[in-house]
Amino acid sequence: MADMDSKRLQYNYQIWFSRRAPGKVTANQSYDQNLKPIAEFATVDQFWAIYSHLIRPNDLSGHCDLHVFKHGIRPLWEDDANKDGGKWIVRLRKGLASRCWENLLLALLGEQFMVNNEICGVVVSCRFQEDIISVWNRTAGDTMTTVRIRDTLKRVLNLPPNTLMEYKTHCDSLKDNTSFRNTFLR
Repeated sequence: MADMDSKRLQYNYQIWFSRRAPGKVTANQSYDQNLKPIAEFATVDQFWAIYSHLIRPNDLSGHCDLHVFKHGIRPLWEDDANKDGGKWIVRLRKGLASRCWENLLLALLGEQFMVNNEICGVVVSCRFQEDIISVWNRTAGDTMTTVRIRDTLKRVLNLPPNTLMEYKTHCDSLKDNTSFRNTFLR
């Protein structure tokens, strides 16, 4: 039992999957209906047992998203943990998402962001022309914390220091009903 406790992660996590038909704009309700929980884990061993069987982002087709969120937080803008927050967005050319996704997951689970309970979850969004990695946080108005998240994200993804990153509040996403348009470059 002590061995299991030593491999316990700081938080329990849930993996979600969503897919939507290309070209169809969906209402929030149908987005919620397309969101499927596929696994939960609380230890390092459970994570690797699940992760080793997941399809990697580079091998996913169509318009789909993989989400890893703390247990009890749904990957929805309206969720209580997300509603006052936002997300950092990194756009990747095709072929880079699998490596970046794995690095991001390991940083999340290894608590490399060092922002206490501020991170809600991470998402990889596979699109036809590009893939997108995002880190969701609780408090968009906390500039010091959002900057720390940005800087850690640059480090774990090994991005050049001059890389422009985008940030979007969930409040703005709710207003314009988009995830990746009308963002702020930072």
